[in-house]
Amino acid sequence: MRSFSKILLPVDFSERSTGAARYAQALARHFQAELIFLHVLTPPNYEFGALEIAGSMLDELYRNRADQASKELDAFMTAEPSGLKVRRIVLEGDPAKKIVDLARDEGADIITMPTHGYGPFRRFILGSNTAKVLHDADCPVWTGVHLEQAPALAAIPFRSILCAVDLGPQSSKTLDWAAWLARQFGARLGVVHATAGVPDLGDDPRWQWRTETRAAAGRELFRLLDGVGAEADLSIEAGEPAQVICSAAARAAADVLVIGRGSAAGVFGRLRTNAYAIIRQSPCPVVSV
Repeated sequence: MRSFSKILLPVDFSERSTGAARYAQALARHFQAELIFLHVLTPPNYEFGALEIAGSMLDELYRNRADQASKELDAFMTAEPSGLKVRRIVLEGDPAKKIVDLARDEGADIITMPTHGYGPFRRFILGSNTAKVLHDADCPVWTGVHLEQAPALAAIPFRSILCAVDLGPQSSKTLDWAAWLARQFGARLGVVHATAGVPDLGDDPRWQWRTETRAAAGRELFRLLDGVGAEADLSIEAGEPAQVICSAAARAAADVLVIGRGSAAGVFGRLRTNAYAIIRQSPCPVVSV
């Protein structure tokens, strides 16, 4: 039986990290799951390797930083009333690798993290660490660009779940996960699919092409829903996928958007072509399954 027993939350002490923690706590509360707060210390030589700093000074710098990080992690979110089982872990190394490795070692069911922190990689589109975790993690990853705006823990809603599918091989798995989440919270489930733009073939052929494409997509969506035993509001629109999907999320007032990833790792990882754009533009948190 699917459930959440362990939720991993990487912590960088930013406002976005605090917002992600509220969502993680809401999930942990519902599923009675264990929360693992993880802070990863970057080794001093990563930042100062090119500078002439004595080894003893680097050692002292690291000890001070490690002590401070441990104190901050011990104090992180302690004011939030939860009554949950929480573990706090400080590790050293490459942040993304440590997050992914710990998730695998602990058998985490989901990773909850913001798209950006305030570290040295903030200039990247999604943040280097978040991008790597999205590529490499085996479990679903819950993220979003607006997590610092998360409501108070008691006010976090799970009323509307939207699932975006491309009708590829991962669609059934993605839809099954979204339908399960919707059932867990008694939420309304919606499914959105973006078809390709209409070619310039003249009025009649173009209309026929659009109609046939929508009909074929609709049949496949009904087949997928039947396969996972779910009912949903369907939306099929032509256009650029990220724009179509995020507009649908806004119209549905979605509390969570679920998207799929590929199943194979490699140079391009598991994340599909449009995933970055969807995560950047989504008005609500996005779970990459």
